[in-house]
Amino acid sequence: MRFAAIIFDFDGVIADSEVRANLSLSESLTAAGMPTTYDECLRDYYGHNWQETQRRIEARFGRALPADFRETHRTRARARFMDGFDAVPGAAAFLDTLGAMPRAIASSSRAEYIDWALGLFGLRHHFDGHVYSADGWVRGKPHPDIYLAAASGIGADPAACLAVEDSPTGAQAALAAGMTVIGFCGAGHIVDRGAHGDMLRAVGVHRLAFGFEDISIMA
Repeated sequence: MRFAAIIFDFDGVIADSEVRANLSLSESLTAAGMPTTYDECLRDYYGHNWQETQRRIEARFGRALPADFRETHRTRARARFMDGFDAVPGAAAFLDTLGAMPRAIASSSRAEYIDWALGLFGLRHHFDGHVYSADGWVRGKPHPDIYLAAASGIGADPAACLAVEDSPTGAQAALAAGMTVIGFCGAGHIVDRGAHGDMLRAVGVHRLAFGFEDISIMA
């Protein structure tokens, strides 16, 4: 059976961004008097939208983030993202193979950032406006809402969609939406790909891909 559509997470699947994002967050939290390492950010906040990330940070430290934290953090992150930021290897070539197959992005990140990055990578035309962001939503990943919204937006039955996710949190969201899920282990933040694959298999992904060459749009 051929899938009716394919839905991608963004960070760690299309954008090779997770190292930059989590380094920036660890630096911003430490500067705000909440000492946090890169590894702790990747462990505790990876895959969540900002609203859930903020809830987790404040629960960990027992106090609210500074009122200007998100804007201050954006400024720090923007500087890191301006130097050498690129798509995950193989993403552009894979998107070129999809032809007219419906596709969308279902992400926890801000829509403005995703649009900027797609433009930077020269990939915006592949999605024709079908970029769905859970930023600002009460229920982000691992709830299925963002994947269901993406499927609805491209007119596809979720059960006929293939989802590509790199985080356990995101994989749980796509699985909860009833999609076939590929656990993607091809971006730069994944140091031990075998261990990461085991983590994704533990949440129930149907298959693993260690690069875009491992993804087939055939069932």
